[in-house]
Amino acid sequence: MKADLHIHSKFSDGSLGIEDIIVHAKRTGIDVLSITDHDTTASFSRAAVLGQRYGIKFIPGIEISAWDKSRKRKVHILCFAPAKPDRLEEACLKSCEVRRQCANEMLKKVMQIYPITPESVSKYSTSSKSIFKQHILHALIEYGYAKEFNGETNEILFNRKTGSCYVEREYPDVLYVLDLIHSAGGLAIMAHPAVYDSFDLLLELAENKKLDGIETEHYSCTGEQRQSLLEIAEKYNLITTGGSDFHGLYNEVPTFLGSNSTNKKSIDRILKHVNQKT
Repeated sequence: MKADLHIHSKFSDGSLGIEDIIVHAKRTGIDVLSITDHDTTASFSRAAVLGQRYGIKFIPGIEISAWDKSRKRKVHILCFAPAKPDRLEEACLKSCEVRRQCANEMLKKVMQIYPITPESVSKYSTSSKSIFKQHILHALIEYGYAKEFNGETNEILFNRKTGSCYVEREYPDVLYVLDLIHSAGGLAIMAHPAVYDSFDLLLELAENKKLDGIETEHYSCTGEQRQSLLEIAEKYNLITTGGSDFHGLYNEVPTFLGSNSTNKKSIDRILKHVNQKT
């Protein structure tokens, strides 16, 4: 079984539409997938219909932006199979508003360096709930100020420490987000702990039984980090998931659908949860 449970579409910061993703997933032999757009459930109904049409099991998913207040850093939480997705709307709206504020400020900084316009950026975000850094970079590429999505210009927008145009603000508290996910009947999985150095937070949440799982198979993890995550999952009986974190043209590093996968044991646990909620 091949299962990719971390994919982004045009509804957030991916470059491909839902049908393009599902058709390509079928072509590459993926049996189970979840489209986990940032802070929106917009993919749920369309992907479910298309998954059925193309013979791929679709698990509703969303990647929610949250904030680790103790360490003052961002953390992403994947939510799978919420029985009552409308209960996530409040967190989604709050996160989208934070992202909108950050994007506006970043765009102003970029426009002081490069003579692009807001319209040159917004045409790439028409399907999305927010403007993302990828949309700004796409405009810079189109007008010749950058040549690729993981090149030198990428640094000013994406480097959290040194990016001159990078802007970050507090997202909803992670404990609030986890409570909302569970009240919606969903499974809460910490996404890519290595990306935001969330290992200490992970241990706290696992010890306090706030999490249902960890994304252990992700390109950001070293072999040593992956082994550590697997040991934590084993100790606290957490689901382990994997996914490509696919963004299409907007990938920060070369990655493709199915490049990381979720094992059958974890898929069975997720589907058991789905069946219990229906």
